[in-house]
Amino acid sequence: MVFYYQLNDPKQVYLAAGILGATVMPHVIYLHSALFKNSYGLSKQVRLKSTRTDVLVAMSIAGFVNIAIIAMAAAVFHYSGHQTVAEIETAYLTLTPLVGHSAAILFGVSLVASGLSSTVVGTMAGQVVMQGFVKFKIPMLLRRVLTMLPAFVVIAMGINTTEILVMSQVVLSFGIALALIPLLKFTNDVKLMGQFANSHWVKYAGIVIVALVLALNAYLLVTLA
Repeated sequence: MVFYYQLNDPKQVYLAAGILGATVMPHVIYLHSALFKNSYGLSKQVRLKSTRTDVLVAMSIAGFVNIAIIAMAAAVFHYSGHQTVAEIETAYLTLTPLVGHSAAILFGVSLVASGLSSTVVGTMAGQVVMQGFVKFKIPMLLRRVLTMLPAFVVIAMGINTTEILVMSQVVLSFGIALALIPLLKFTNDVKLMGQFANSHWVKYAGIVIVALVLALNAYLLVTLA
């Protein structure tokens, strides 16, 4: 039996863009650049190798986690006749009678861990961007409060948290090209990078990826406007 899937609905493309934004997270590009710059005492070759390994491992894990979530939802909810399960809260409650209480607990713990890691990365990336562009610092406690405040506002207003979560990831997908374009411009420049400039295949692969992301964003703007 051959299985295939097509993205023939704007809503499906919307969700695909959310998965892309949640996996790549464009603000991490700025954070990785800052971490590379601040790795004092190590040669450029060592820093490049360690950064490449770090990104490869992190993106692989993130990709497999997102794939596992989708596969779990399809296997547990769709094939058991619960196709209407689309909210995080409903998913948590539905997991217990279907696959057991332990699975529901693991699902909840995974969500907490994901939220904490996203908060930490977002806060650190925001700090890097602000210090690099606007040249001023915000006290750590205030940064934490400002980072968490939007989530509390959404919950207090009774807005559908799942829809807001997906929308935030879709917005992140729009930022991918904004981060990759200057990154490719700098790393393709032989005068700036010297021997560390991108090879031809990396350069062209980057251009193709940016073009695909821009096409996806343009399609979303046209179909969901």
